[in-house]
Amino acid sequence: MPPRHRSGGEHLLGQLLVALLLALAGGLALWLAFPPFGLWPLAAVGPMALMLIVRGRSARAGAGFGMVMGCAFFLPLLTWTGIFVGDLPWVALSVVQAAFYAAMGAGVAVVGRLPAAPIWAAGLWVAQEALRSRVPFGGFPWGRLGFSQADGPFASFAAYGGVPLVTFTVALTGTSFAILLVRAAARRRRRCARQPEPGRRALRALGAAFVVPGLGLLAWLPLPGEQLTAGGELATVAVIQGDVPRSGLDFNAQRRAVLDNHVQQTLLLAERVDRGGSPQPDVVLWPENSSDIDPSLNADAATVIDRAARAIGAPILIGAVLDGPGRYLTNAGIVWDPMTGPGESYAKRHPVPFGEYMPARSFFRLFSDKVDLLRRDFLPGDEPGVLDVGGVRLGDVICFEIAYDGLVTDVVDGGASLLVVQTNNATFGYTAESQQQLAMSRMRAIEHGRTVAVAATSGISAVIAPDGTVVDQSELFSPYVFVGSVAQRTQTTVATRLGAFPETVLAGLAGVALLAPRVFGRRTRPAPSTPVRHPGKEGPRGH
Repeated sequence: MPPRHRSGGEHLLGQLLVALLLALAGGLALWLAFPPFGLWPLAAVGPMALMLIVRGRSARAGAGFGMVMGCAFFLPLLTWTGIFVGDLPWVALSVVQAAFYAAMGAGVAVVGRLPAAPIWAAGLWVAQEALRSRVPFGGFPWGRLGFSQADGPFASFAAYGGVPLVTFTVALTGTSFAILLVRAAARRRRRCARQPEPGRRALRALGAAFVVPGLGLLAWLPLPGEQLTAGGELATVAVIQGDVPRSGLDFNAQRRAVLDNHVQQTLLLAERVDRGGSPQPDVVLWPENSSDIDPSLNADAATVIDRAARAIGAPILIGAVLDGPGRYLTNAGIVWDPMTGPGESYAKRHPVPFGEYMPARSFFRLFSDKVDLLRRDFLPGDEPGVLDVGGVRLGDVICFEIAYDGLVTDVVDGGASLLVVQTNNATFGYTAESQQQLAMSRMRAIEHGRTVAVAATSGISAVIAPDGTVVDQSELFSPYVFVGSVAQRTQTTVATRLGAFPETVLAGLAGVALLAPRVFGRRTRPAPSTPVRHPGKEGPRGH
């Protein structure tokens, strides 16, 4: 019986299935690159897979495969968003983020036809992340490629071009590998057909082969090092994690218990200082929501905070929820001096939509009554969080603000010598959210050459050296105290000085590449010719 040959339809169906599986594998590889797994080399697999899938396909097909990859990535990455509020918010957020991958997939399909395609495709990864870090509702930068690289060699690029340059480098590694695979497959087919390899294609393949080793050599750019005490005048910093009575949305149902936990840990530290068992801190850091009782309105809360500050003999940066104006609230960091009480403060500039305020409340209530769990909205502040705490210039960012490039750069530009992340992760339980946020803080330390102190209500609190090394960290849902000397660094990195410039350039190059086929296609397209008809002839002469 003769062998059965596959029809064209079966062949196309097989190709589609392989592409879908590759898109799923690329998305899952991206997920595994992030904490809690932290397999950072897999971050390049996503860009490589997308480049292989959409190369030679239409923009519409690229969008479809990009959407599949995005869902395969964001759905497992963001499971913590629905841990206490149900599946709908988690799925909705993941699908919205995946839509940016769909747009990127369409773009990669277009630029994949151009010379130097890996570069333009890598730029599209930067452009996609830049866009979804800003829209909708101020954006959601979680899951940027650069944030997966705190333990990888490309992390040092953050000091020279910020997280966007790290993303670009990772993406370029993946897209270059994709071209190498395509060229290798083409060479194999030509060998089987005994056809010579065109010289230009061979040179392009050779050029792509040098991209990854070249990036690897550049990755060993100098960084400040893992010493907390190098690079500036020393200050002794204490980080307090008081813990909470319970995890979940009602973590602060016993608001006074949360405040008392942080007061108690501070009093215990004061006793150790008096006995000579711990150095005297110059500044004490409490986390976000360490006092959800407004101390400006509640005399009892003010009294216990004042007691802790006087006992430790140092100003405390507390995290407080302030009532007003009207039905609104303010998420604030307040400097509490042991002698004069409350002083300078910082109001969180980027409240979390759907977490700290509800946009279009009546519209989203049509989909879920969970919107009414958020009864009052937080107002945004309008000034960077640069605070003088006991003579130490702190750059305060609150919780998710660590994910936003501009908010962190603003405090360093404002003269902060130490970065502080006040955060409350109790609402996410024992999920990977805290580890993912810690990875972002590590990248910020490298980017700006600053020690980063993370103070969390329930973990993970940590102290991070300027090269991204975690010097000390807490466990989840347990009390923790760190006391140590930290250099007040005033030097600025190249990334700090450049600000958003690298992101603008890299994303802009990708935008130009997207327009190139349309612009140059019009210029080079020949004008339609009209056959010349001669008298007595019905048409052009045949050959």
